[in-house]
Amino acid sequence: MKKIFTFIFLLGLAPLFSSCDMLQKAAEPGVSDDDIALGLKSALDVGIGNGVQELIKTDGYFANQAIKILLPDEVQNATSFIKTAVPGSETLLTEVVLKMNRAAEDAANEAAPIFKDAITGMTFTDARNILFGADNAATSFLKTGTFTQLQGLYAPKINNSLSKVGLTQLWSEIATPYNQYASNPLVQVLGAKPIPADLGTYVTGKALDGLFFKVEGEETKIRKNVTARVNDLLQRVFGLLD
Repeated sequence: MKKIFTFIFLLGLAPLFSSCDMLQKAAEPGVSDDDIALGLKSALDVGIGNGVQELIKTDGYFANQAIKILLPDEVQNATSFIKTAVPGSETLLTEVVLKMNRAAEDAANEAAPIFKDAITGMTFTDARNILFGADNAATSFLKTGTFTQLQGLYAPKINNSLSKVGLTQLWSEIATPYNQYASNPLVQVLGAKPIPADLGTYVTGKALDGLFFKVEGEETKIRKNVTARVNDLLQRVFGLLD
């Protein structure tokens, strides 16, 4: 009877021992709350740096099928009408896709410092929750807390880039005549609908999606791949997960 009681008692303590092991690991000597917070910020710095270097290259967006910026859905749906209303538009639309991606590539480097600045608000509690969270916890935290702000700061840079690569004028050559055509009630009966006259907001959103996608990929590498932990701080902090 005494043995049974002892077994049950130890069985009840097992979850506590497991929890203690986790807490002991989280509080491993030499890895402080400061280290964890700095490690997470360092991981995001590395992720942003690596991600941006990929994005600012020629074809950084355009050749990457995961983040390539395609025409908005309403434009794709109107393609047949656009070809009717705007002679030569098929070639123009192909060029639009290229220039949207070139604008995103051009703007990525300028936006990176703005994105990095958003890391500074991370607290010790945030850092611990992120470190022991999902593989994309840091990126999700950053996106949830800063996407709207980043969008507002990023948009002017994208719009400047759109003008720089000549997309603003090119899109006007398509959207203006087509929207005049689509405003005809007889054409609307056939299903024609106006398309956006300005692509800035759309390209901004897609460009930021691509940036976060790259950062998330880098975060996952650091969590899963020891060789991606490029400094001692990252090795010590993310070593807690091994």
